[in-house]
Amino acid sequence: MPDLLDLILGGVAVVLAVIGFFVGSAYRRKSAEKTIGSAEEEAKRILNDAMKTAETKRKETLIEAKEEIHQLRQDTERDLRERRSEVQRQEHRLQQKEETLDRKLDNLETKEEKLAERAKEIEERIEECDRIKKSQLEMLEKISGLSKEQAKAELLSMLDGELAHEKAVKIMEYEQQTKEESEKLAREVIGHAIQRCAADHSSEITVSTVALPNDEMKGRIIGREGRNIRAIENATGVDLIIDDTPEAITVSSFEPIRREIARRTLEKLIVDGRIHPARIEESVAKATAEVDSIIKQEGESAMIESGVHSLHPELIKLLGRLHFRTSYGQNVLNHSLEVCHLAGLIAAEMGEDVTLAKRAGLLHDIGKAIDHEQEGSHIQLGVDAAKKYKENEAVIHAIHAHHGDVEAKTVIACIVQAADAISAARPGARRENIESYIKRLEKLEEIASSFNGVEGSFAIQAGREVRIIVKPEVISDDQMVIIAREIAEKIENELEYPGQIKVNLIRENRAVDYAK
Repeated sequence: MPDLLDLILGGVAVVLAVIGFFVGSAYRRKSAEKTIGSAEEEAKRILNDAMKTAETKRKETLIEAKEEIHQLRQDTERDLRERRSEVQRQEHRLQQKEETLDRKLDNLETKEEKLAERAKEIEERIEECDRIKKSQLEMLEKISGLSKEQAKAELLSMLDGELAHEKAVKIMEYEQQTKEESEKLAREVIGHAIQRCAADHSSEITVSTVALPNDEMKGRIIGREGRNIRAIENATGVDLIIDDTPEAITVSSFEPIRREIARRTLEKLIVDGRIHPARIEESVAKATAEVDSIIKQEGESAMIESGVHSLHPELIKLLGRLHFRTSYGQNVLNHSLEVCHLAGLIAAEMGEDVTLAKRAGLLHDIGKAIDHEQEGSHIQLGVDAAKKYKENEAVIHAIHAHHGDVEAKTVIACIVQAADAISAARPGARRENIESYIKRLEKLEEIASSFNGVEGSFAIQAGREVRIIVKPEVISDDQMVIIAREIAEKIENELEYPGQIKVNLIRENRAVDYAK
């Protein structure tokens, strides 16, 4: 019995286990199906969200693209307007130049006609003088009863008693003739030297303005509360003048090297676009290095061009500094090279030491390289520099005597004096000095004020225009045209000037009253 019961219980247990296995399997299958359904729903939701996000992104991208296209169109239209405006300005300038050229051509034609009439009048007067002379000779022969040859013979016979006086006169004539021939020979020597030395006839000016791409750049150069402009002025030692001049800044400094460094610094900052104190210091350092390199190159080039060798390296640097120095608009390095060549040619004509003459001519103005930095005249500074770097005594003396501060004791010193005077005095070498310029402006105002009814006159635009205020009670509107023409004619007849001068008359009526 116990065994049978055990068997029954075991069978029941087996049956229960089988039933439990099938029930568990069915439950797990339902749970899995439910989980799969939830996953499919989640996948559909994620897919829908992704599609919505993609659609949103697509719309945003389209909007951004449209905005960018609109901005590009506006930028392009603005550029086109600016270019069209620039083209119109250029056309206006060209038109003004054409009108100026037309006026100049008209003036030239008028002057040519006047010259032709004057030449014809002179020829007629010469013919009239010849006729008068011939008639007078004929009248003299008729009155005296002697021919020309007979009169000459009689005069010679009368002069026989004055032979001693004649000898003295002849001796003086021969002395004068010898003097003239010696001067003529000297002029020929200098003339040959000048003809063999080809040099430009245009004077140079110092560039002291920096062009700007636009007027906005002025504000950036000034900087917040002026910090940028102060940094530039402190770093370069120049003054920057920012005024109403469009798209330009003026660099002012008595020292040309500093002015060149400042000019290059501004150009670098403008091109780079980053303008702040740290960047300014970097740009100044780069510009200084560039200028030092240019100084060395110009000095070496001058030495090679002149054929003068074995110069001290410091003298070569001083020569290079002369490239940035001007005197009355004439570049001092070019002037020194010209004096060098002229001195060599004159020395060759006279049989003197050509090499020594060229060396003295090249170094005669070396003191101008340092006269902005040290006290003293450029002659004394040049002598000191030549002594310091062991130059030849003849060269030192030529430097000391080239302006007549000391008496020239050598032929080389005289040659350098002559070559320096030739280079400085030739046409086009130097600009009109300030005294002549001021006198011309004063004369212009004086001419305008000399007419009746003129209340005041002012020369403006560097003498290119004279503005005249007339008294309205004396000068009428119709008379203004006549007076303007008369003033212009008087200026043409009494004043020498380049280009043209605009005569601008102003007549103004004012009515003044007071409300009480």
